[in-house]
Amino acid sequence: MSDVKQTDFADRASNSNSTPPNGVEATRQMTNEEREVAEAAARFGYGPLAQVNTREDRLPAFGGEFQPGLYRPVEQRKFANPAPLGLSAFALTTFVLSLINMQTRGVTVPNLVAASAYGYGGLVQLLAGMWEMAVGNTFGATALSSYGGFWISYGIIYTPGGFEIIKTTASSLGDGGVNNAVGFWLFGWWIFTTILLVCTLKSTWAFFLLFFTLDLAFLMLAIGHVIQTDEGGTHVPLIKAGGLFGLLAAFLAWYNALAGIADTSNSFFIIPVAHFPWSEMGRATRHKTDRETV
Repeated sequence: MSDVKQTDFADRASNSNSTPPNGVEATRQMTNEEREVAEAAARFGYGPLAQVNTREDRLPAFGGEFQPGLYRPVEQRKFANPAPLGLSAFALTTFVLSLINMQTRGVTVPNLVAASAYGYGGLVQLLAGMWEMAVGNTFGATALSSYGGFWISYGIIYTPGGFEIIKTTASSLGDGGVNNAVGFWLFGWWIFTTILLVCTLKSTWAFFLLFFTLDLAFLMLAIGHVIQTDEGGTHVPLIKAGGLFGLLAAFLAWYNALAGIADTSNSFFIIPVAHFPWSEMGRATRHKTDRETV
């Protein structure tokens, strides 16, 4: 029996010309719905496609491509990789705002970051997200486009003398009402970032830590706006903690961007990204090591 070669169930099912001696067709072509169900079952190790390699020609998760899971090779892609551009736009704008949140060198007014929020963190990152959609990266398109929208909306809120959102809200609710409203807004972004964080649990440490630190930054900033002083001001230690986590997220975004840009044609070294042991790449590496030690 060990000499008998296993045949692909899908190939047998799709071969309409093969019939048994009695003339009755034993197999039929799988419908799209049946194949989807079979492939879903195969992921858990059972079903007719359990032994079929449905992940052939897939690359492991990579933060430089903003891909949290297996994805198709990109050699034949007509577009360049838009992820480093979006990551860099996010990183720089987050870096500046985080320094302000930490009150670095006494700077406490966030209006200065509005220009970067519009031009780089907003518009450029939004464009990078749209290009991610063009190359078929749903995660990258969702994340980069959304955070591009975040920065544009941030610029709208804090544009000095522009839309007067802060002034109008403060005139009716006071400074405490403004901070509560901003806190609610930040809580929404914390929830969204948590959703994206869940999708990075099978990727790499560099990719996961980017969203982990960003998630904590949104949480600290949101709580810092809701928990206020007697005068309705923000909770400074929490805002500074949010700035610290934001600073870490900025450097991690730059790190992932560098990993996506640097290759053997322009760099003397490749940026390590450290795959999780339970990821596809981690399991493959572990199995390879086990075979080599046998």
